Amino acid sequence: MSELQAFDRLVGTWKVSGGVQGEVRYEWMPGGFFLLQHVAMTDADGNEIRGMEVIGRLRPFGGEPSEDVWSRYYGSDGSTLDYVYEMDGDTLTIWGGEKGSPAYFRGTFDASGDVNTGGWVYPGGGGYESTMTRVR
Repeated sequence: MSELQAFDRLVGTWKVSGGVQGEVRYEWMPGGFFLLQHVAMTDADGNEIRGMEVIGRLRPFGGEPSEDVWSRYYGSDGSTLDYVYEMDGDTLTIWGGEKGSPAYFRGTFDASGDVNTGGWVYPGGGGYESTMTRVR
């Protein structure tokens, strides 16, 4: 569970700015095996993005926990999206789908740990810049 604990620095409420605007909140589920993210944002076209994400290691019936930290996002529009989370020092990478995907977010925490600046990269050159600032 130690690699998962690296994501403890996400716990709290964050203001998101850049290609999307709004707020995300991270909290540990009791037991400390899963991190929950609550999403309330608006995209550049004014569309609301509402959902939640469960982040942790996959553990199938009778199996061992996965090496990678996976998540599934559940959107109010009915979407379900899978990601792989990595924390390497002060750099957070969120792979769209699976590790090594051409769709990913990469951001770096500042010295205080209260600001993460980076961006989403999409296949074909798309994406957007994003900054998360801890508000509580």
